[in-house]
Amino acid sequence: MPIPLFNSIASWILKKRIHQIELFIKYPNEVQEELLFQLLNKAQSTETGILYGFDTIKNYDTFKAKVPLSDYTSIEDQIEKCRKGRQNIFWPTPIKWFAKSSGTTNSKSKFIPVSTEALEDCHYKAGKDMLALYFINNENSQLLTGKSLRLGGSSELYNDHNSSFGDLSAIIIQNLPLWAELSSTPSNKTSLIAEWETKMKTIVEETIPENVTSLAGVPSWMLVLLQNILKATGKKNIKEVWPNAEVYFHGGVSFIPYRELYENLFPHKDFQFYEIYNASEGFFGIQDKNDSNELLLMLDYGIFYEFIPFDNSDKSSEVIPLSKVVLNVNYAVIITTNAGLWRYQIGDTVQFTCLTPYRFQVTGRTKHHINVFGEELIIDNTEKALAKICAKTKSLVSDYTVAPIFMKEEKQGAHEWIIEFDKIPESISIFTDLLDRALQDENSDYEAKRYKNMTLHKPKINIARKGLFYKWLSKNKKLGGQHKVPRLSNSRDFLNELLKMNS
Repeated sequence: MPIPLFNSIASWILKKRIHQIELFIKYPNEVQEELLFQLLNKAQSTETGILYGFDTIKNYDTFKAKVPLSDYTSIEDQIEKCRKGRQNIFWPTPIKWFAKSSGTTNSKSKFIPVSTEALEDCHYKAGKDMLALYFINNENSQLLTGKSLRLGGSSELYNDHNSSFGDLSAIIIQNLPLWAELSSTPSNKTSLIAEWETKMKTIVEETIPENVTSLAGVPSWMLVLLQNILKATGKKNIKEVWPNAEVYFHGGVSFIPYRELYENLFPHKDFQFYEIYNASEGFFGIQDKNDSNELLLMLDYGIFYEFIPFDNSDKSSEVIPLSKVVLNVNYAVIITTNAGLWRYQIGDTVQFTCLTPYRFQVTGRTKHHINVFGEELIIDNTEKALAKICAKTKSLVSDYTVAPIFMKEEKQGAHEWIIEFDKIPESISIFTDLLDRALQDENSDYEAKRYKNMTLHKPKINIARKGLFYKWLSKNKKLGGQHKVPRLSNSRDFLNELLKMNS
């Protein structure tokens, strides 16, 4: 079949999905309620279903009253039993895959269950919807006349007991339907290379000759790849390498620090940037309009949503369903999924920008963190790392804050610290190296980004003069109580102000 004809037929098939999307846009709360009871009915004979009496739950209020909120710590024991081969604990169909990610308080890594239903009805369905929404907004697109350059994370699966675990991208790639595999580059074999430096070199060699029309991946990783593409070809921008490239689907971290860099890489006014919002736990949102900063909440992926108003305080707030959210309020997200996560707090916060349909923006995490490069560094990581190396170096830290050094054209990113010591270590260089290693020990995502300086260089540490943090608090009228300079931030606002005062 001629490629342009294939593009026309495939885009027509994908656009048919728009009618189903319009259905949940028109009846969002009804679709969500029906989905909840489908999940409850399917799982009523599982250990979790029997424990909480799923067969007796007839409305949302009963569901909320009977089933407690959960997080990874509260279900870790169940997940470990499932990883060792025990089934029907929280979901009735066999769980064979676990997506490995970091970010928990007590564990270096999380193992998120991935069911067949989650793959088919969530992740793969979302992949088709990305294309459908893009086609409906770009009628003359020739996207399917070429290939999509996909860039996953550390793509290798490991067998453990009776299950497999690894990066979500590895699970998705290994189970891709034939149509998706044929329309993608690099090959599955290359995508699943474990050693990142080797994989990067192979991807460059394999993708340059292809007719790439779209790209998909995390901005920090993709930027490294595209810079290597330019070095290998000697071209000034990516449009000179792949003149038919139309769109970059990005997600995982904020795109704001990267936008200017990518606009320079794709200097064409018609090139599109489309944001997506997915995680190991599920696929949640897709940008559904050109040049938008909002995401459409996808309501028929086997995920039931709840929300908690979030204000960074310890005050408890009432959990509400989607039907009760309002505009411009920060909400922590709770999900119930077709992989057996029940009322699970994913740690992300969102804010709704539109209620008809439900569109939103990702606003951050429920804890201070840095996730500019996909490293998901949380305060628990930095506190534990500092405690270890202060003991080794016989130093004492009284206060600190950390912010990103954003990527530039030919320069990788890093974390910049300013630390006020009560007792300064003999060697800041040794302190820095030990801190870097300790952070890698605490957080596997940070460790991956630090690998051979591919995305992150080692931290930069500034020594604060005595009393600097106190003076900052005084200047900002934050003395007393629980006020303090945020430990971690995705922006440089606090750090730059402190550096200026310190000079």
